Amino acid sequence: MLDAYVYDAVRTPRGRVRRNGGTLAVVPPQELTAQLLRELDRRLDLSKRSIHVDDVMLGVNTAIREQGANVAKVAAICAAWPDDVSGTVVSRLCCSGLDAISNAAARVSSGVDDVIVAGGVESMSREPMLSDEPAIALDEELADRTGFVTIAVSADFTAHLAGFERPELDDYAFRSHQRSAAAWANGHFARSVVPVHDADGAVLLASDEGIRAEMSLADFAAMPVLFASDAVAHDRIARRFPEVGDFVGLHSAASAPQLVDGASLAFIANAKARNAMGVAPRARIVACATASVRSPSLYGGVEAIRRVLRRANLLASDIDIVEANESFSVSPLLVQQEFGFSDEIVNVDGGAVAMGHPLGASGGILLATAMDALDRVDGHYALLAIPAALGLGTAIIIERLSA
Repeated sequence: MLDAYVYDAVRTPRGRVRRNGGTLAVVPPQELTAQLLRELDRRLDLSKRSIHVDDVMLGVNTAIREQGANVAKVAAICAAWPDDVSGTVVSRLCCSGLDAISNAAARVSSGVDDVIVAGGVESMSREPMLSDEPAIALDEELADRTGFVTIAVSADFTAHLAGFERPELDDYAFRSHQRSAAAWANGHFARSVVPVHDADGAVLLASDEGIRAEMSLADFAAMPVLFASDAVAHDRIARRFPEVGDFVGLHSAASAPQLVDGASLAFIANAKARNAMGVAPRARIVACATASVRSPSLYGGVEAIRRVLRRANLLASDIDIVEANESFSVSPLLVQQEFGFSDEIVNVDGGAVAMGHPLGASGGILLATAMDALDRVDGHYALLAIPAALGLGTAIIIERLSA
């Protein structure tokens, strides 16, 4: 059993990436994170209680330039946290944020550390996806060996494997936008979302951008697919999966996760640190798992869920809330198909298709959203999962604790 407790989880609103500069494009990643660090300090009275934080652990997908050189430690310095607070970066593509939280849970459980702040950050405006020029995207031979293709093609291929058609993907996307709009209207994110301020203290952004609540299902269905034809990618997949056959483009911009900037953090500590905290933890991290399948399938998240359920000694029917990252509509639909989760517990407050997927920050966003949802429905267990490129996946189960 893991000895890892979550005292609070916070995130920024997600600001859309735009060609002419999005709302959060003016805020560097270290400052997005520093504002959340200061908020955790304020909420938990860390300075007043002389709580020592051993490490700040951030998931980052594109760890280059402003997000390179250990942006976690840089953020701690920018937040004016003590010099003896360390920092590190975890990078497992889209799983990075959940991996940072998993790693933090393992470290505090083992006693290597007692208190870690973990989450992630991604400024996709300032450091766009693939701006680190990974060899898998540039070297055709390596791309062939690894099965690397554009993530939208991976999503279309996975939808083909699972037997999903375009109407199901559009219907899910429509539901995500409607649920996201309803969640904001009903104050479901009030506890976890921390507005982003500019250098003068004015609020830059207080809510997630990108929700298309005014669009109809017919509007979604009318949008063109993102990759109607990508001969190189399809040939690459055909060589790796000769038994599957060809497939068509299915996802549109409406059923794809929006490109956004954002950050997230969770305060994680072991039982040894509980006496000094002065407040009760909100949740316990029950189990964590990573997995991998043959690239470029997005079934990695599904396999990670199988593993984490076994480690937690739980059944799918024991789960009250599921936060399955909307890495295109196919991802949560796949989770529902494989485990039989009902619509009523999966992504109840919408997700990345409507509000955006800030890569390294998404794991912490799932955690914050799940904790708030468990409180709201008086639930017990929540499951969080993210698939990633190269067949990767990470999953976590948390248990809500009574106040």
